Amino acid sequence: MKAIKTDITAPQRRALWALSLAYFVQATGALSVAGSLEPISYAWGLTDAQSARLLAVFGLTFAVGAPLAQVFFGHVRRRQQVVAGMSVFGLGAFLFALAPDYSVLVLARIAMGLGASLIGPVLVALGSELVKEKERGSAIAMILLGVSIASMVGIPLAAWVANLLGARMLFTLVGAMSVLSVINIMLSVPNSVAGAEIRLRQVGQVLTERASLTAFLVVFFITSGVYDMYAFISPIVRDTWHGDSGSVSVALAVIGVAGIVGNLFVARAARVYSAERLLTAGIALLVADMVVITLLPGKLALLYIALVFWAFATDLLWPSQQRRIVEMADPQTRGISLALTSAFMFCGIGFGSAVASWIYPLYGFYGVMVSAILFLLLALVSLWLSERFRMQPFDSSFSVR
Repeated sequence: MKAIKTDITAPQRRALWALSLAYFVQATGALSVAGSLEPISYAWGLTDAQSARLLAVFGLTFAVGAPLAQVFFGHVRRRQQVVAGMSVFGLGAFLFALAPDYSVLVLARIAMGLGASLIGPVLVALGSELVKEKERGSAIAMILLGVSIASMVGIPLAAWVANLLGARMLFTLVGAMSVLSVINIMLSVPNSVAGAEIRLRQVGQVLTERASLTAFLVVFFITSGVYDMYAFISPIVRDTWHGDSGSVSVALAVIGVAGIVGNLFVARAARVYSAERLLTAGIALLVADMVVITLLPGKLALLYIALVFWAFATDLLWPSQQRRIVEMADPQTRGISLALTSAFMFCGIGFGSAVASWIYPLYGFYGVMVSAILFLLLALVSLWLSERFRMQPFDSSFSVR
């Protein structure tokens, strides 16, 4: 694609990068459990399934907390919400590092989930309001680049730190990065974007619109499928491909690098292709690649190649889903729609991780892959339904006349 002129100014760009860094910290702290199952299990004497459930605890807490946070705190200016969320998230990370037993680990993950429930939805809403409407797709992709960088650098680095220095040191560093991110946001992001007054009945109204509900189900099934596999990436590499901790770090790094490419691609493709086309292409590529992974022989080099396409497809999906929600929602409900999108996303993360923690001990690698593919096929069905309902604006709710 040839270079395209952008109207994003230098101060706006600095603000967007600060928000992207906040997403990087949140994603690293939230998802590093998946790449650090063994060090966490070793530090607290847990099984891999118990450690994986910590990912599910975070996801389910976020799923409940994100819409409620907008009901109770949505009226607060967007930057203040992000600062408060990052502060609670950081405190939860410090609590995790100091936890004496599993019950406190669960409490720490709940605290991190509550903090994140104020961060994720608001970062995108805040960033999209800092730029002109035609630049929103690119602004959202810039912010979500933090998630891709977390995959490329943060999560593999977290796995390395956890294996070398221990899981407690890892979460101490996550807490410290949260503090630095708060300072960066205060210095770089203007406090000019107002919040939105959200009532509980508005949440219900958005959820009863068929086009919106099926759009939320798209991200739920995508993340359920992705994290059904990703939550057990360490045991899968260890048990199916006979790799060690270094092999897991390489796999995570491959996922991250390819994810960056996918995110950079979608930032430019968003100016040319609709969100629906990018979502359809990404889900189809992801399904095809997961079928290939399921059939691969036990050679790590082949797995790494397949993970390139897996990560590229995955990182096409999240920015496109967020963009689609921004385009579908009206300004009054955009904040709660983004909050619900993130809630469904982390509910999917929690549900997919929980399914994997149940399936893997019973049916192993093949059970996990089959269930993940089924989730992704449900995402395609949900996207088709959402588009169909979107084209019927006068009959878009479940209300009885």
